Amino acid sequence: MAARRRRLRLLVGGSALGYGVIYTGLTTSWYTGERAPLRWFNDLPEWQQLDKAGHFWGAFQISRGAVDMLRWAGLSERKAIWYGSFVGFAIQSPLELLDGRDPAYGASATDLAANFIGSSALLAQQLAWHEVRIMPKWSFRLTGYAARRPNVLGRTVPERWLKDYNGQTYWLCTDVGAFLRPGNHWPRWLQPAVGYGGEDMVYNDADTNAAAGLRSYRQYYLSLDVDLRRIPTRSVLLKKVFYTLSIFHLPAPALEYNGRNGFRLHGLYQ
Repeated sequence: MAARRRRLRLLVGGSALGYGVIYTGLTTSWYTGERAPLRWFNDLPEWQQLDKAGHFWGAFQISRGAVDMLRWAGLSERKAIWYGSFVGFAIQSPLELLDGRDPAYGASATDLAANFIGSSALLAQQLAWHEVRIMPKWSFRLTGYAARRPNVLGRTVPERWLKDYNGQTYWLCTDVGAFLRPGNHWPRWLQPAVGYGGEDMVYNDADTNAAAGLRSYRQYYLSLDVDLRRIPTRSVLLKKVFYTLSIFHLPAPALEYNGRNGFRLHGLYQ
């Protein structure tokens, strides 16, 4: 019991400290311009909703980590699921206050909704199966669009990972073996994946984008993924590394469809 209490105190204290450091870093390095009264802004039509996919993915993965850490800390299964599942929503949503006071942006109700849906999706799977069987993942490739507007799409590689939606793809990867009868021979590490992305997005406003000779479009993908969590290993370190890397979709062959070019086969899509 004492060990459980120590783990829980360590977890709560470390999480609070980490979030404080991140929040302070954002306020001192990212949101450094003029501040304005809180206002709301409807950004749902922008960026082909890839930013909403990012909010969903982030809330889901943060909540997934929180549930598993609360289990490690010794909370009951029910408490770990219910308390941990909405940590993603609780951590991501206050950032809307920073956006809401930035004259160039505004707080977004649809961002909050995407955060909530991401945490709720994790909760639903944990209540139904006590594990994650449908995993949202993220992949990224560098594009040439950032050079056209680096102040918005990013100058450095880490900034481009975060800001250049043209290079982002969001996936849903399904643990097929978990849905089959016991004794089936489906390899649990091999998962079909469906993906969503977009291109030709330099300006968030469609009219401004068109004036620059660009017409954004959506991309849909069918691919495979490797669930690193299912790779057997006795190494505790490798298990932790695989768990962390499981938030990413690994490069694999993919079939793409988009309304502009139709079908396209990628030998190795990232």
